[in-house]
Amino acid sequence: MKSIADYVALEPEYYQHILDNYQTLFAHIIDLSQIKQLNAIVIFATGSSANAAYSARPFMSKILNVPVYIEDPSIAANYSYYNDPNNLYFAISQGGESYSTIHLVKQFVENNQTIYSLTSNPSSPLYKVSNHILSMGMPIEEMPYVSAGYSVTILDLMLITLAIGQKLGHINAQQFESYFAQIQKITQLLPQIILQSQAWVAKHQDQFNQTNRVIFIGYGATYGIAREGETKFTETVRNTAFGKELEEYMHGPYLGLHRDDYIVFIEPQGRLMDRAELLKQFLKQYVQNIATIYAHNTETPKTADLCLNIDCDELLSSLFMTIPIHLLSYQVSQLKGHNLEKSTYPEFDEITKSKIKRVTV
Repeated sequence: MKSIADYVALEPEYYQHILDNYQTLFAHIIDLSQIKQLNAIVIFATGSSANAAYSARPFMSKILNVPVYIEDPSIAANYSYYNDPNNLYFAISQGGESYSTIHLVKQFVENNQTIYSLTSNPSSPLYKVSNHILSMGMPIEEMPYVSAGYSVTILDLMLITLAIGQKLGHINAQQFESYFAQIQKITQLLPQIILQSQAWVAKHQDQFNQTNRVIFIGYGATYGIAREGETKFTETVRNTAFGKELEEYMHGPYLGLHRDDYIVFIEPQGRLMDRAELLKQFLKQYVQNIATIYAHNTETPKTADLCLNIDCDELLSSLFMTIPIHLLSYQVSQLKGHNLEKSTYPEFDEITKSKIKRVTV
């Protein structure tokens, strides 16, 4: 079985394949003929799929000029109501086995509502119950703790957005090509980003291994990355981790500080960078370990910092800034001796039925 690091190494190949085939994958499948005026995008997802959606949301909202909502499928199916014909609905489950997502999609189909399911598994229950399928454009990820699948979901959502934006006239051909060229440039630089991230992880992994709690902080496109840091670090390292939005953290959670916390800022060098610097100024008085992962370069990097040196729109930074966090989670999990190919609690899915291996249509 491939490891998380193996799948991170495959991201340049997966990205390029999707860029080469985006029209077949997305542009020709999404039907906007029934949309009179797009009111909103609603995405149903959990776990890393939801984290990826949060990472793509600022870009999606900017291009389409509408709100983008990310909803928990369990709450949506049991306690909410969706019937606006001028909304576009998407459900995301890479493996296509998430009980709550399948249940929600079945509701949409039974109500004759259109919902697009994004998955990489054509044999999955989600695929079988869906009325509109979007392929992620990558093979099924064997590793249960997804890395490439998370990143590919972000790319997919951005390309879906560009296709919709062009069809609805929100962007013209020149704007489309400009964004596409930026994404292509990032794709070409991914091998360099992986090497930089590997070096940073090798230098600091022992400190993270000794830390009891890690807090990831992001904003804008990197809020989803902070959430993914919490998800992946908790799953693989099995230590306490939190992923917070910058202002969210400043309105209460900072009061739970411990001096031995390790705080990681994921900095796209965007609109809220000055706010993040003020928070760091405060935290330095009380916390020993603070690191910042920068999208671009910075004039005064600290020893613990990582500068990825990618000059791009801040809303595209989520396409590459999770790489060091995925590699860090994997390496620290190996230092702790965790076998990620074996389930920690094999009885969990059997008892809770959180994953569905087959479905009766």
